[in-house]
Amino acid sequence: MHYKFRLLGLITIDSIIVAFSIYMSHFFLNPYAAEFDNVILVSSILLLVSHHIFSYFLGLYRRAWRYASIEELFGIIVVVSSSILLVAAVQAVTWGNVYERALIVTWMMHVLLIGGVRFAWRYFNLYQISLKPLFRHEARLNLKRTLIIGAGSAGRMLARQLKENPKSGLHPVAFLDDEPTLQKLKVGGLTVEGFTEQMEEIVKGRDIEHIIIAMPSVNRKRTGEIVTLAKKVCKDVQILPMIEDLVLGNISVNQVRDVSIEDLLGREPVKLDTTGIASKIQGHTVLVTGAGGSIGSELCRQLCQFNPARIILLGHGENSIYSIDIELKGRYKHIEFITEIADVQDRNRIFGVMEKYKPSFVFHAAAHKHVPLMEHNPAEAVKNNIFGTKNVAEAADTTGVDTFVLVSSDKAVNPTNVMGATKRFAEMVIQDLSKRSETRFVAVRFGNVLGSRGSVVPLFQQQIKKGGPVTVTHPEMTRYFMTIPEASRLVIQAGSLAKGGEIFVLDMGDPVKIVDLAKNLIRLSGFSEEEIKIEYTGIRPGEKMYEELLNENEVFPKQVFPKIFIGKATNQQINICQDFMAHFEYMTDEEIRTRLLDIANNRVELDKSVESTTEKKVLALVKH
Repeated sequence: MHYKFRLLGLITIDSIIVAFSIYMSHFFLNPYAAEFDNVILVSSILLLVSHHIFSYFLGLYRRAWRYASIEELFGIIVVVSSSILLVAAVQAVTWGNVYERALIVTWMMHVLLIGGVRFAWRYFNLYQISLKPLFRHEARLNLKRTLIIGAGSAGRMLARQLKENPKSGLHPVAFLDDEPTLQKLKVGGLTVEGFTEQMEEIVKGRDIEHIIIAMPSVNRKRTGEIVTLAKKVCKDVQILPMIEDLVLGNISVNQVRDVSIEDLLGREPVKLDTTGIASKIQGHTVLVTGAGGSIGSELCRQLCQFNPARIILLGHGENSIYSIDIELKGRYKHIEFITEIADVQDRNRIFGVMEKYKPSFVFHAAAHKHVPLMEHNPAEAVKNNIFGTKNVAEAADTTGVDTFVLVSSDKAVNPTNVMGATKRFAEMVIQDLSKRSETRFVAVRFGNVLGSRGSVVPLFQQQIKKGGPVTVTHPEMTRYFMTIPEASRLVIQAGSLAKGGEIFVLDMGDPVKIVDLAKNLIRLSGFSEEEIKIEYTGIRPGEKMYEELLNENEVFPKQVFPKIFIGKATNQQINICQDFMAHFEYMTDEEIRTRLLDIANNRVELDKSVESTTEKKVLALVKH
């Protein structure tokens, strides 16, 4: 019904415009002629009918004029020109003469008036023209004065969306852009006031209350610099997603999000071989240990994009497994999700699960990762990170798993703490097993992940929420950081590249000072360093000042994939590792810690580790 009324209205308006255009062209060319001759009358009727016919079949009446643009103007020109040419052809055939001047003036009047009405409708909607401007002004007093960084296509679309959507609570007042040719020019009705380096001056001069960064195609490093600058001069800062996250031409106000700590890292995302991964994962059964944890749960989310037949969610914590199970079942109806509550230290249970489902791929993310806690509980670190890995890996070998991927850590390089040493030990276990197994065993090392359980970011956020202080161990403490989704994608990519025995490492860019991370989080939370203080607490037991990713002796300089390196660590003699596993239950915590670090750093000779064969056999029987 609405469409019929709209169509009738447009036909009526166009009929008036056509009749008026014909009359005005006749008046301009023959101001003293009181009557129309037969040629003018027939031509007028033909022009009126043909205009409506062309408008209908060429879609002029089906366009949404509130979004009118150059494309709509071109459509008007096509319709009017078609009508005029048809009338000219009829005049030439019927009367042997074409009234060129009258038709040209009529054509100009048609385009001007029909286009004017359509574009007037657009601006009526765009600027909410009202007979009560005072009330409109009062309403705008509640809108935040917004500065848009970036006057490109994304910025222009965003500005238009904000103008058309006052419910957003934002009123765009100006652009900033680093393009010299745009300076002081108007773009989409807003002036480009200056360069991004002039942000502080513009924010103060224009009373800016809100900033939106609309530069989705700019690299991550530059985005991080702009975010840092914006948070220094304005409390409320938002950002459009990166260009790879946007549907082309579908940028809307709803896609604007708050800036996050990831925006400050300046890291370019690793692009994956999605086709190659999908060819191996699609239609297969995948098992993820630690599926309820930060990395494990994100691994499951990323794996779903490659359409496995089913995913086995294995974990020790029932609540976390329940949560990820409910989430995935709600999003991916075509994939079967199976939950298994199990401890990787329970060898019989793990073998039973593997035998029951016979997965093609195993991603082993279950581990104790908290460095200070593992320093105080070395035996638990060994049981979970070493024996747990050994159980899952040997079960994978026994049941014919195609690929086993161990989630390792940068702390496994020249480890100085129990957690790192157990991860290096776990790498040794699977590298040895890879030599005699048809299963491809690989490990993936990466640095700290933002937002994971036990990471510094949630701790800093809690401290800021309480009003501070934010505690940092040392002003020079540095770490490599990456996002949880990126880490998970790397693990999956490694699985698709695996040949057996490799340790994959991501080129993680430049390390980040923890104190700089704390300062950025304070600014992102809307506070200054004067309001939230930073305190230094001293380096904790087992911590390194600087993390390493690749040992000099295990680096292959050639990348196997963009930003992904491969290395083969110098393997300790497996007899020493087996000897440690056979005797560790009879060691004190300090003995476990010392011997573990010696083995992980390749500081143990074989003859020092060998004890009586009888004792070894007895201990092995007790263990298994």
